[in-house]
Amino acid sequence: MVNRKKSFVSVLTLSAALLISGCSGSDTKTNTETGGAKGGKGELEDKIVVYSPHGKDILSKFERQFEDKYGIDVEWLDMGSQEILDRVRSEKNNPQADVWWGAPSTNFNQAKDDGLLAAYKPTYSENLDQGFHDPEWYWTGTSQTPEVIMYNSKELSKEEVPKDWDELLDSKWKDEIIIRYPLASGTMRTIFSAMIYRTYKDTKDPEEGYDWLKKLDQNTKEYSANPEMMYNKVAKGEGSLSVWAMPDVVMLKENKNYPFEFVIPESGTPVLTEGIAVVEGAKHPKAAEAFYEFVNSPEAAKTLAEEFYRIPTRSDVKDLPEWITETEIKAMDIDWDVFQEKGDEWMKYWDENIKSGDKEIKE
Repeated sequence: MVNRKKSFVSVLTLSAALLISGCSGSDTKTNTETGGAKGGKGELEDKIVVYSPHGKDILSKFERQFEDKYGIDVEWLDMGSQEILDRVRSEKNNPQADVWWGAPSTNFNQAKDDGLLAAYKPTYSENLDQGFHDPEWYWTGTSQTPEVIMYNSKELSKEEVPKDWDELLDSKWKDEIIIRYPLASGTMRTIFSAMIYRTYKDTKDPEEGYDWLKKLDQNTKEYSANPEMMYNKVAKGEGSLSVWAMPDVVMLKENKNYPFEFVIPESGTPVLTEGIAVVEGAKHPKAAEAFYEFVNSPEAAKTLAEEFYRIPTRSDVKDLPEWITETEIKAMDIDWDVFQEKGDEWMKYWDENIKSGDKEIKE
């Protein structure tokens, strides 16, 4: 479900504001405290529009902090990463978003190729390893996201849980798996693409991967329309297993007391780089750069790690939580260019030829 911050100015309020301002029509302000994104004096617009899959908790917190610091109104739309890509594409000739905050690097690479992103090299660029940014700075990485097998710890013991991807195909898990509907989710598209890529990298043929997804579909009880629906159903025991992002599993366990634990697949797992980008043709470009810098400061990265369970990409963030520093992740060796090139084709095939339609639960 798309949740929109209800802060759009009404016609009457806007009219009054124009009268008070003498109908100047200006939507910029001088920021004397920080002087814009890079620290010099400059003009920042009065508003910014952010598209993000990060959820209302993160978005609301940083909305308040940014508004308090800059006096700039933040409006946001919370939706899946693939939904954002589709929306930004549809708005190419009249961009509505200024910043796209949160999506796998593959989504940003697709957007870059479509001319949807503006290059921006942030002030902290020296603290990002090469793999954590676009070579031409059309996006930068904000966090690392390992994908895992999630389970309901009240329904299953640690010993019972599948230890690797292929164990999910065992017939004993029939109707025990609830999955976030993949087409709208960058996380799920990455997991499904990784399952295809395991054999595709050698054979250049996706058939073995498609067969794997068919077997998973047989064990899948439901494809939930959004993450919250999936979380709730696994928490209630309507299904005992899912596949999802490790940081979210930790957050749901610690913050919401959901009975969730995770297993890092023994053979390796895709580790997503989540990113941020300025939208090409943004109506509020200076405010966009300021927001970009703000949510990726060391202080923000530490807050995101401690409160929202994001693993930072910046190399200069200190004193991170133990669940980050003590967890060993075996990353799959993935050619992300192949994901970018083939991902849409693979997901289209899954949707049209593999998915059991009666398992897709709409909002």
